[in-house]
Amino acid sequence: MSEVLYRKYRPQSFGEIVGQRHIVSVLQAALSKNRVSHAYLFSGPRGTGKTTVARIFARAVNCANSASASGGVAELSVRRSPQDEGGFPIPCNQCEICKEFLSGKTLDLIEIDAASSRGIDEIRSLREGVNVLPFKSKYKVYIIDEVHMLTAEAFNALLKTLEEPPAHVIFILATTEIDKIPETIISRAQHFEFRLIGEEELQSALAHIVAEEGLKAEVEALGLIATLAEGSLRDAQSILDQALVYASSGVILRDDVAEIFGIPSRELLEKLTLAFLEKDTPTALKSIHKASEANKDMKAFFKLLIRNFRFLMYLKLDLNYEKELQKFLAPDELAFMKATRDKFELKEFESVLNQLHASYAFLKISYLPQLPLELAALKITS
Repeated sequence: MSEVLYRKYRPQSFGEIVGQRHIVSVLQAALSKNRVSHAYLFSGPRGTGKTTVARIFARAVNCANSASASGGVAELSVRRSPQDEGGFPIPCNQCEICKEFLSGKTLDLIEIDAASSRGIDEIRSLREGVNVLPFKSKYKVYIIDEVHMLTAEAFNALLKTLEEPPAHVIFILATTEIDKIPETIISRAQHFEFRLIGEEELQSALAHIVAEEGLKAEVEALGLIATLAEGSLRDAQSILDQALVYASSGVILRDDVAEIFGIPSRELLEKLTLAFLEKDTPTALKSIHKASEANKDMKAFFKLLIRNFRFLMYLKLDLNYEKELQKFLAPDELAFMKATRDKFELKEFESVLNQLHASYAFLKISYLPQLPLELAALKITS
């Protein structure tokens, strides 16, 4: 059985992290200057790299070649990624400690899933364990995933440990729901907010995976996957996995992705785009009805329309943006964008984009999946 892509291509160094440079640079600087905190709180949407960064940091802070582990400046033997700015130390992934952390066999890295271990007993056990010195490493690292799932009693017990932590222990707390974390916990940790990853960055990451797998993919296909992933690299990799299974010729086609996930054809998207701009209500409603009759995913339809009008807005504002879009759009798709840009004014793109963005939120509560888009079409073309 082949390994799933999100595991096979899980980043193993800071330089491989996608879309979180604002966090990676600070953590690398802390390692370089040997200013490591006793507690970190990683918050943000799922699939954006919180646990992955936590594991990399756990290795980096203990790596035999890192500045923080040696207590001084890292030697030239430290491995660096070309993407690492400033030459900060990263885990070498080759020393004995790094290999043990990677294999999961070390006793100095303890990962706890708070969704299943959320009670006071588990945290009391943790409090007893933190007093035991690391077996091989400089630091014993505790990664508590989904930490917002802890009970109130468990949070109180954890707070006592965070207030007076042993010098040899580092806590990394990860959560998708920062609003459920007590302020007392937040105030005792360095808080890093992970952001949704941009579609362009996701598409580049997917293109790299496809190349590594020795396969090919249409630019449009990868663009659709990046849009569907909603800023999550893990979701993008899972969607790509499905597309790879479906691709019979070894080439991932736009039509294949559209078939699997119920995405409207490019022709239908372009027809509705023009109907909005030309205030053609009958054509707009007919296009939406056609997509609904074909059982297309209205959420995906909305996303792609929003993406198209966002691209049109940028193309109108900056003619040089065309060079950027060449990396992410097929020639025919870009040609349509350019022709539409030249035909209409910026305020028209802005008006449609505002209405689509406002109507998108109603998908969650709508009686009919196509209704929010139909109502948006009426407002846009009236």
